[in-house]
Amino acid sequence: MKAPQQNLRTPGPTPCPDEVLDGMSQQMINHRGPEFRQLIDGLTDKLSRIYMTSGKVYILTASGTGALEAAVVNTLSPDDKVLAVSIGYFGDRFADIARIYRTNVTKLEFEWGTPADPEVIRKALQDDPGIKAVLVTHNETSTGITNDLESIAKVVKGEFGKLLLVDAVSSLGCVPLNTDQWQCDVVSTASQKGLMVPPGLSFASVSDRGWEAYKESTMPRYYLDLGSAHRYLDRGQNPFTPNVALLYGLDVALDMMLDEGMESVYQRHHEIADFTRAGVQKLGLTLLADDAHASDTVTAINNPEGVDCGALVEMMRTEHSVVLAAGQGPLQGKIFRIGHMGLVTREDIQEVLNALETSLTKLGYQLVPSN
Repeated sequence: MKAPQQNLRTPGPTPCPDEVLDGMSQQMINHRGPEFRQLIDGLTDKLSRIYMTSGKVYILTASGTGALEAAVVNTLSPDDKVLAVSIGYFGDRFADIARIYRTNVTKLEFEWGTPADPEVIRKALQDDPGIKAVLVTHNETSTGITNDLESIAKVVKGEFGKLLLVDAVSSLGCVPLNTDQWQCDVVSTASQKGLMVPPGLSFASVSDRGWEAYKESTMPRYYLDLGSAHRYLDRGQNPFTPNVALLYGLDVALDMMLDEGMESVYQRHHEIADFTRAGVQKLGLTLLADDAHASDTVTAINNPEGVDCGALVEMMRTEHSVVLAAGQGPLQGKIFRIGHMGLVTREDIQEVLNALETSLTKLGYQLVPSN
């Protein structure tokens, strides 16, 4: 069955370039042979450049949640004190992973639609010196907010020397994240967002301090053991059978990004985000996030009064082939979201805006365009 042609504007999975899809169609190779070693060695080098780290980046055949779980089980032990900084649905998920593994989680919650305040994090760390690690989501797709990770890292690492575990699933490759300079201990991301590859791969970097924590950790781990991934990578292999087709596609996608230049990639995402927000506001709609913390990968729009959000999203899909995302958790029915990461052009966003104007009018909403 061939998938319908859609303007896919969810915050993941994102559309894939034709070159990536073509690259995935190559024949299989022996994942214990020299051809695979050449592939994975090249991928590791390219990922390290995008991560801005001198260390290695480990590839897991798993979703992004697998890499987040890997961050927890490779650095922590049961009963370790963990500060989970949450500004939305995925911050809550990161906290849940740590809690399931029986760490002692304190969840520091901020109002959905606002960023984490480094000063509040500083106070929490001052109040409990026994905290071992801080979990933070760099970019929260449920609210369209990007945390100031650099400022948070200055507090967590520079002032308190705690482990910093970062969910970068919807930020890495789209907005700057300097893994080494910001002293991030584990940074986890996935293939299906800014990296422009289908779902199924996730990635994790580990700092020197992260490896020290690995040696101390008593968590059970097998498939997600990053120590095993490290040992096998020295042989040019994965510990387990990898998704070779996705790795072919990843190789193409990373080359495309590096050829463009990462500063240009970041600027492109910023410009398309500005274009999206300006277009939405011209329709008289309001945004959940203020400009200072608005994400360059997804925009959250307050649902207009009197309009059924579910009906709007459905109409966009069925009548215009534009696929948006609804709200999650307490924002369900209150917002809808436009993803603009990875493969996206102004023409794609203009199509969204045109369909949005038509759909809202059809649903009886009186648009009041702004100047």
